[in-house]
Amino acid sequence: MKLTDSLGRQINYLRLSVTDRCNMRCFYCMPEAGIVKAEHSSILSYEELLLIAETAVNLGIEKIRITGGEPLVRSGIVGFLAKVAAIPGLKHLALTTNALLLEQMAAELYQSGVQRLNVSLDSLDAPTFAAITRGGELEKVLRGLDAAEIAGFPPPKINVVIMRGINDAEILDFAELTRKRGNTVRFIEYMPVVKEEGWQRYCFSGDEILERIAQQYPLEQIDKGLYAGPSRDFRIPGARGSIGIITAVSGHFCSDCNRIRVTSTGQAKGCLFSDLKTDLIPFLRPPDRDHLAEALKEIVAAKPVGHNISCDGYAHRNFTMSQIGG
Repeated sequence: MKLTDSLGRQINYLRLSVTDRCNMRCFYCMPEAGIVKAEHSSILSYEELLLIAETAVNLGIEKIRITGGEPLVRSGIVGFLAKVAAIPGLKHLALTTNALLLEQMAAELYQSGVQRLNVSLDSLDAPTFAAITRGGELEKVLRGLDAAEIAGFPPPKINVVIMRGINDAEILDFAELTRKRGNTVRFIEYMPVVKEEGWQRYCFSGDEILERIAQQYPLEQIDKGLYAGPSRDFRIPGARGSIGIITAVSGHFCSDCNRIRVTSTGQAKGCLFSDLKTDLIPFLRPPDRDHLAEALKEIVAAKPVGHNISCDGYAHRNFTMSQIGG
């Protein structure tokens, strides 16, 4: 079965958040004091999350990415991942993490059936990393990357939010990881999700990123993988890993968008930057698989053409990524 929206886009990718909690405080993601955490009763149970995942796969979803907050802080996450991995028809299960807990959890994550890890890592310089994350320890993340490969994972994908004047001087260092370690590094344009005056000062476009890399390395464009996201992908000749450029601000990729997302409180969205959302709780408490399926199909049918975010401004309400699901 194929799940197709009104524009003919095949929707085969679900981002499923399991928690709004995080053990970092990245300044572009949430306020320094953190967020008002959702009540425990508001967070979907693993049984409810599994029902959403099963229903989505039955409709045509082929890839699920588990997100947060930080998914590894939720107790019982490994057992839940094993159940998701066992859903008949699911072809790809991935997880996004900040890797602070990855060193001790990598082996059991691999054994649970997770196929790919994405690690959010915005600096390879310990003081800069600590400043961006408001106290995160870079060495823990690097040890987590090593532990993931020892456990059997392919080199984790690394997601880097590039911010002018903060970490843009490290673009070539991250590009070098594709040669030295074989990681896929995805450079992501800064997106104004939290309320901050003068956010445009951080904007560093995808074209600028490519120009910076091309000063040091030749680049060849490569085809995306079957379940690849919205990046334009390149490779330094001879490198095991690749470089992805995600231009959510300067160059919209909405025409190729293949995803929907569900928050840890059961709010489903067809677009990260749309204010439209559907509450799935009425179809989960008590569980109603048929009406849940209809609700998911309606979300796909109502998926917007695109968003209006640009370096000149935006119209969406501010939110924190940990509440929506990164």
